[in-house]
Amino acid sequence: MADLGDQLRSLVALAERCGVALRFERLDGEGGGLCRIKGQDILFVDASADTATQLDQTAKALADHPAIEQCFVRPDLRTILDRYRQDQSDAGRAVVE
Repeated sequence: MADLGDQLRSLVALAERCGVALRFERLDGEGGGLCRIKGQDILFVDASADTATQLDQTAKALADHPAIEQCFVRPDLRTILDRYRQDQSDAGRAVVE
C-alpha cells in the first residue's frame, strides 16, 4: 500500500489532470479546500498542515468534483475519495465570480 505522502502526491496530480489549479499556502494547519474563482477551480492545500491532514482535506475537496469521474483514479485513491462522497456536489465550495 502507498504511504500518505505518495497518496497525497497522486491526488494532487489527479486534480491537475482534471483541470484543477493548485495552490500550496500556509493556512495554520486548519485550512485548505476547493473554491471556484472567475470560472477556475482552485484547490488550496495547507502547506502548514501535516501530510495526513493535507490528504484528508484534499480528498474531501475532490471527492465530489465532477471532473474526477472523467479521469482514471487508482483503486486506493478511489477508496479514499469514496469515503468523502457527499449527496450535494457543491457542498463546502465557495464561488467568487
